[in-house]
Amino acid sequence: MAAGFDPSGRLPDAFTNSGTSSFTQFLSQVAPELLPGRRPLPPGISGDVAPHATTIVAITAVGGVVMAGDRRATMGNLIASRDIEKVHPADEYSLVGIAGTAGVGIELMRLFQVELEHYEKIEGAMLSLDGKANRLAAMIRGNLGAALQGLAVVPLFAGFDLSAGDPARAGRIFSYDVTGGPYEERAGYDAIGSGSIFANAALKKRFRAGLSVEDATRLAVEALYDAADDDTATGGPDMARRIFPVVMTATAEGTHRLTDEETATVANAVVSGRLENPGG
Repeated sequence: MAAGFDPSGRLPDAFTNSGTSSFTQFLSQVAPELLPGRRPLPPGISGDVAPHATTIVAITAVGGVVMAGDRRATMGNLIASRDIEKVHPADEYSLVGIAGTAGVGIELMRLFQVELEHYEKIEGAMLSLDGKANRLAAMIRGNLGAALQGLAVVPLFAGFDLSAGDPARAGRIFSYDVTGGPYEERAGYDAIGSGSIFANAALKKRFRAGLSVEDATRLAVEALYDAADDDTATGGPDMARRIFPVVMTATAEGTHRLTDEETATVANAVVSGRLENPGG
């Protein structure tokens, strides 16, 4: 009988008495094959056949945090997509960016969004920022089997901490390893993906505490430009096609995505500055 429904059309007891506020845990009980990390894979390494998302950066600012991602996805030495979107709101006050296997990463990100929404509906309250980071860690850990076969996903999580004593310092960033280990970044910035070594080098040189959200946005776009300058898998601003990085902020007012026009203005300023000084 499909999905375990009886002829009367009633939902199975598991749907009405799940006993958990975690949608991922509920799914593992009623339909584990739908979880990204539970699907059977052929033997061997599968990563070479799937597009990969590349570089994400996050920067803390006064009153929040900024996250930006380039738009390129690669498959070996080929460009699989020029306009993939890797940065999304996780909920009203947090952001998630994905690097690694693009399809699995997007699915994991969407599942994380449902996870947070489900918890809020069941419990009647929003998870703390630390709680959200830990929920994401558990989901990454569940994908470990696929990661060992080359379908790894490593996200970057950031948000505005509503419980912070000083709202000006409420922006926080969490990075992860492939086993799901969560690490809060205390430097005030971080980058993941193939161009992260170059983006982090740019951020280390230019970051300073107390940046405004506008200055952090400019710095994020500059870091992605530097990553694209040295990493072939990272896409810089595409002036001909008008494709620019996805830039989002999380502040006390919630999450916000910059419009294409706003991002184009920042990208044009960065590119114009590099015409005069290519090294930044």
